[in-house]
Amino acid sequence: MLKRTRRYGLGEAAMSRVVVGLSITSIVFCGAIFGFFYAWVCSTMWGLDQIDPRVAIEAMQAMNASVRKAVFFPAFFLTPVVLGLTAAAMRFNGRKSPALWFAAATLVYLTSGLFLTLTVNVPMNEALAAVPVPKDIETAREIWQDYSGRWQFWNQARTIASGIALAFAGFGLARL
Repeated sequence: MLKRTRRYGLGEAAMSRVVVGLSITSIVFCGAIFGFFYAWVCSTMWGLDQIDPRVAIEAMQAMNASVRKAVFFPAFFLTPVVLGLTAAAMRFNGRKSPALWFAAATLVYLTSGLFLTLTVNVPMNEALAAVPVPKDIETAREIWQDYSGRWQFWNQARTIASGIALAFAGFGLARL
């Protein structure tokens, strides 16, 4: 192993520091996105379900618009990148078992976190954003009930997936 890492300019100690640093970064990114999705499950959506649906629609439109900022980008889009780099660095460093856990975390987050969000939740958010907030409370209630239940189901799916990705990364770190 020492010959392989030296050939590419990294000694074994330096490569171990890279692997540990990437592992910790992966855990932080997974934790951030899991926490983000989880907060929507256990507070935000339940709170919105309890208020005037006209206010809920307007609030959800505002929150969805506010998420599209640079602060959200790293946790959402870079989590699979960091996980994948961690898996590759571990594999390159001969740590196959931890690499498999990080690769599994990458796959779970990509397919059930990122992909779900981009194909289900974001289109639902964009459709809601195009809806003018109705003045009539019954019309607003119908819109909100149709949106909220479906959105929450898929949000719970991506929350569970992100939690699994976090657990897998944790298992990988523990196997390191």
